[in-house]
Amino acid sequence: MKTIKLYDEDSHLYNFEAEVISCEKSDDKYIIVLDRTAFFPEGGGQKSDTGFIEKSAVTDVQIRNKIIYHYADSPVEAGQRVKCGIDERRRFRHMQNHSGEHIFSGIAHTLYGCENVGFHLGDEVTVDFDIELNEAQIRRIEAKANEAVCKNLKITAEYPDSKTLSTLDYRSKLELTEDVRIVTVDGIDVCACCAPHVSYTGEIGIIKVLNFMRHRGGVRIFIKCGLDAFEDYCIKCNNLARISTALCAKQNEAADVFDKFSNDTLELKQKLTKLSKELAALKAQSIEDTDGNILLFEDECDMPTLRTAVLDGAKHAGGICAGFSGNDKNGYIYVASSQNIKLRAMSKEINTVLNGKGGGSDELIQGSVKATRTEIEKYFSEV
Repeated sequence: MKTIKLYDEDSHLYNFEAEVISCEKSDDKYIIVLDRTAFFPEGGGQKSDTGFIEKSAVTDVQIRNKIIYHYADSPVEAGQRVKCGIDERRRFRHMQNHSGEHIFSGIAHTLYGCENVGFHLGDEVTVDFDIELNEAQIRRIEAKANEAVCKNLKITAEYPDSKTLSTLDYRSKLELTEDVRIVTVDGIDVCACCAPHVSYTGEIGIIKVLNFMRHRGGVRIFIKCGLDAFEDYCIKCNNLARISTALCAKQNEAADVFDKFSNDTLELKQKLTKLSKELAALKAQSIEDTDGNILLFEDECDMPTLRTAVLDGAKHAGGICAGFSGNDKNGYIYVASSQNIKLRAMSKEINTVLNGKGGGSDELIQGSVKATRTEIEKYFSEV
């Protein structure tokens, strides 16, 4: 016995009644078989529907040998007629994204001869094409896909007979011979597909490309459609509003203002680095010779500058010259050098006592520590 697929007859059917054929326990789940169902099982790159059968929550749906299995958290009695419902929000968003993908892939195939070789509809939606497309081509497909949405074109799903099927020019990842379900977007795409779809392209709302990357000789495209795209837009608008407020810029000008801000910041960092090196050189010149250790502390100093200062300071120290940059809250980077003490053997002790990591040679070691200035000064006063 095969399960009657109600989602084939009406993709917008969210509540229905069915007879329980069987219910068997498997680990911590109950596997329920109905005589008919509107639950779409996982397949074609799309996750399954979720919902309920009576008071039992359905968390997964699979199909094997034309029988659809519902994985639920509690049992129902075989032979009874039950009320069932699927998560309407999840189903509709899946339909929006899947129908949007068909439009996008169909246009990509028409314009550039792309073959869809991979599709995933879960927490994110990805489409893989066998041809590498550039950004201009992808944006052209995106624009035409949204034009198709605005035309509110009819979308149909049917099982043509073998004779009719043999005359159709349709997209398919697999060689199919029986029970081939064809989804047609009027004037845009004809494709073999087992999943539920919206009835008109206008239900999709919007098709938006979020990102793309090279993938196995082709391209992987990340998209969102409909309500998922709207939510993504809201999140990005909120982030952009915060950024534009911080930059004192209009939202549509934020990127240009940020570019200027970044360039100004880079110039300031370069000036700061130059001044830090000059200051380190002046400090090194003022260091007096000592038979003991020398400690240098800098609030903001990069590793190369700190290393230069420490190497100069080591010339005046009978022991170790160690330089630290940072603060007690976030920790310090450090460089230590000596002309008289072999430091490689000491690095393990330094890292253990001062909660640090790093290493180097006998003449110079460097790394970082999670210790306070007081703890650092105490350690080097006792070495």
